[in-house]
Amino acid sequence: MLIERIDELKEELVKDTQKILRINSVVKYNEGNKKFGSGAEKVLETTLNIAKDMGFKTVNLDGIVGYVEYGEGDEYVAVLGHLDVVPEGDGWFYPPYGAEIHDGKIYARGALDDKGPMMASLYGLKAIKDSGIKLSKRIRIIFGIDEENGSDIDIAHYLKNEPMPCAGFTPDAEFPIIFAEKGILTFEMKTPTIHPVLGNGDVEVLSINGGNKANMVPDYCEAIIKYKDINHLIDIVDEVKRKTQIEVVVNAEKDHTIHIKAYGISAHGSTPEKGKNAIVAICKVLHAFGGERTLARYIETMSENIGFDTTGKGMGVAMNDDESGALSYNLGIIKYDGKKIVSTSNLRYPVTKTDEDVLEPLKKMANENGYKIDVIAHQKPLHIDKNSELIKTLQKVYTEETGKEAELLAIGGGTYAKCMDNIVAFGPIFPGKPDLDHQANEYIEIEDLVACAKIYGNAMYELAK
Repeated sequence: MLIERIDELKEELVKDTQKILRINSVVKYNEGNKKFGSGAEKVLETTLNIAKDMGFKTVNLDGIVGYVEYGEGDEYVAVLGHLDVVPEGDGWFYPPYGAEIHDGKIYARGALDDKGPMMASLYGLKAIKDSGIKLSKRIRIIFGIDEENGSDIDIAHYLKNEPMPCAGFTPDAEFPIIFAEKGILTFEMKTPTIHPVLGNGDVEVLSINGGNKANMVPDYCEAIIKYKDINHLIDIVDEVKRKTQIEVVVNAEKDHTIHIKAYGISAHGSTPEKGKNAIVAICKVLHAFGGERTLARYIETMSENIGFDTTGKGMGVAMNDDESGALSYNLGIIKYDGKKIVSTSNLRYPVTKTDEDVLEPLKKMANENGYKIDVIAHQKPLHIDKNSELIKTLQKVYTEETGKEAELLAIGGGTYAKCMDNIVAFGPIFPGKPDLDHQANEYIEIEDLVACAKIYGNAMYELAK
């Protein structure tokens, strides 16, 4: 009954998904009088209005978070996801907010992460409503708009105003089911005022800027320097390009000023090995000049200790466990203004470890080099019992809908599942399909969008019946 109804709703599902994908909902804190910016609030209002037109009860909690509700009962199950997106970055074939359809795929920032899956969930709930199925629990779909920054202010606000669900899932990872999520630590590494020179003092570094977010592999970084020997610099750049396969461009300007630009490949911060880090490429170029002062040492740390190794070995934090695998290390942002330098990194550590296991060696290294470590954000690991009723129910739904075994997975990505009790990540990326979260040319296949609506509709029913 639900499956047939979702097939009937396919065209509407696609159109409404496109509607919210066309809204640029990158969070811009305190833009005007909007806590998370006009785009984030607009996508929340638009999504709730779509649900209201379907006949659902909708609640907007102060423009910070909202929800849709159906059914009756003392308890409720929840689908929890987000409508904000990471910056679009460069390298798109199609407009990142155009939501154009090509070869059965909707291309847009947020198509997979997480607007498409959240609209699929809403249509799964609509199919339940249209079918008139009786439930013993209420169902809520909760829409956050500040997930990508890792702050979870939106869900904290929700929990100040609403009770905790009894169970649920977030469609913000991959199928089959995520039973464990690594801890996430985001930190800045800073130096005090430093001399802006490299080599024997013949290279003056005016600025370095790269990356948009700590949880994205940076696809662009630039440095502006003053250096007289342009031919020597070109030789250095050619060697870095040869070794890294990253495009690096040199532009000579007036008064021996030179602009160096690196173009890498972005990827999600939880899988930095899938990207090519433009910050590291620029630091490799600058490190070739050598030098003994603070700036040279800091660049050496970026180039050699961090480098392209994403395990954290060079920073003393490599670790792993049997449940969730190895730590991942992403150098996401760097800023240098000629006076002080700061980089922001995002680590995903194994579920059996703690933040102190990571911070202790980092702080030791920082102290030895005169750096300062400041923690920006931290999420503890998530680890759900494999034999819980929630896990068993979702395994049943997934196997019935796909005909495949519902394997339990551990991931480095962090989801809203960490914000509430008895919640796990469930989809939307099917096994064998590319993970395009935070990458250029993000898309969701329409066939997969519809399949998600069917799986999520049945999962909501099984949890609430």
